[in-house]
Amino acid sequence: MKKALYNGIIHTGDEVLKDRIVIIENGVILSIQNEIPQHAELIDLKGNHLSAGAIDIQINGGEKFYFSQYPTEETLQDIYETSLKYGTTHTLPCLISSSKETILQGIEAIRSYKNKYNNGVLGMHLEGPFLNPLKRGAHSLKQVRKPTTTELEEIIKYGKDIIKVMTIAPECFTEDQLDLLLESGIVLSAGHSTMTYQEAQYYFSKGIQLVTHLFNAMTQFGHREPGLVGAVFENDTIYAPIILDGAHCDYAAARIAYTLKKDKLFLITDAAFLGRKVENFKWENFDAHLDNGFYRNDEGNLAGASISMEEAIRNAIQHLNIEVDEAIKMGTSRVAKAIKMENQLGKIKPGFPASFLCFTPDFSEVRALVL
Repeated sequence: MKKALYNGIIHTGDEVLKDRIVIIENGVILSIQNEIPQHAELIDLKGNHLSAGAIDIQINGGEKFYFSQYPTEETLQDIYETSLKYGTTHTLPCLISSSKETILQGIEAIRSYKNKYNNGVLGMHLEGPFLNPLKRGAHSLKQVRKPTTTELEEIIKYGKDIIKVMTIAPECFTEDQLDLLLESGIVLSAGHSTMTYQEAQYYFSKGIQLVTHLFNAMTQFGHREPGLVGAVFENDTIYAPIILDGAHCDYAAARIAYTLKKDKLFLITDAAFLGRKVENFKWENFDAHLDNGFYRNDEGNLAGASISMEEAIRNAIQHLNIEVDEAIKMGTSRVAKAIKMENQLGKIKPGFPASFLCFTPDFSEVRALVL
């Protein structure tokens, strides 16, 4: 049966529409039109705003479980259900630097989960283990390693349909290894890297168009060595996600980044857990404790964030001094474009999923709506 969403303000991702009706059927958007069709189930938005649901391409855990510790379907369900509570309808659960066996286990868990459930778990973000140990952050030194062609080939063979984003330090790869990954179709993101400005320009020219958490675990901008941050700022084709919580980067730095990057700057959470219910966490050589609302390890390093996409969007409105529609795009359509899924999700558009974010005009109240 068709459903008709009416009496709301529609943020399509391209424009903001009033007095329009969104028609959906079987979980898919059919049209945006002026009239309510006969025999449709009516859903009154009560004057609230409607956009595509938020997309988080870097989330480590839900309210209970951490995916890298428990790479299971139960953890994926925890991440999905918890994300929905905070307006996020699509996720890439993140597996941080781990053994090859754990990586393959995570791939199989997501594959099995996706075969059972047609929901917003899109695949995996594999962050590591092929990172620069000097910029490993909270990643275990035991797991961070140089790539071998054999391991890369195995990961690609078993995971190229599941791994949607893979964070690497390109300077740790041979040319042949990097070409192998670029040809796999996996979206590569440069991060946890000591790349210089010149090196970054080279790797961008080879086809890397994304970085992992701007400012964090990368070489900074300086007037004699612009670093990876400077290369990102200069290149208008490079997408830059930002953890907008005030700790992973100062809000003033975020405003500067937005001024320079505009529609290439988008939001992620990198949340260790959502909801701040887990206060202490220990797994092998990884530890995190909640300290004034932020997760840190025993070395004092940030160990994943604690914000949700709802909070990230709200922070963008408040601290980047932008309109609600612009902040919504930073958490929806621009995320989809950065991972080359702009023709599948991130907008209210015919053929796209009927997965929405419903919110009050000032974004003070938010809920996910999956139909």
